[in-house]
Amino acid sequence: MAWSDVFLDTLKENDVRLVTYVPDNVLTPLIAGVGDDDFFIPVVATREDEALGIVAGAWMAGLHGVVMMQTSGFGVVPNALASLIVPYQIPAILVVSERGTMGEFNLGQVLVSRVMRPTLDALAVAHHTLADESTLRFVVGRSIKQAVTTQSPVVFILSPLLTGGKTFKS
Repeated sequence: MAWSDVFLDTLKENDVRLVTYVPDNVLTPLIAGVGDDDFFIPVVATREDEALGIVAGAWMAGLHGVVMMQTSGFGVVPNALASLIVPYQIPAILVVSERGTMGEFNLGQVLVSRVMRPTLDALAVAHHTLADESTLRFVVGRSIKQAVTTQSPVVFILSPLLTGGKTFKS
């Protein structure tokens, strides 16, 4: 089973139905899987903070949701986390396809990647870097349960070691 299938199955096992996202090549297997499965409610957002606002509203209506983005998109998220998600105890689930490491050519991706984890730590937001398919179901499933129980957000950073990263033509 591909890493993306395991991830989507784990979302389903935890009743995470709403999937908001800003399109990204690395996230293509997740986005395609969501589009092919009537369990999920996919919503394309224009910005990552907008997607987070949609998930916050869904939580208030009783629906669990996830936001999917790439590393550079995380740059617009800290304000929404600090002013909405964290203080109002919304267990938002964020999935970030990691760029900015392992030979990245785009300086913007590198800079956001360097500040992403320290920013999450400063906001006391739990985060896990997913690099190993063998632990994926356990880490994601347990972390979603903890997020809902503690009403706190959780961020899953999808390492290129898991996803293969963005592929470049030479």
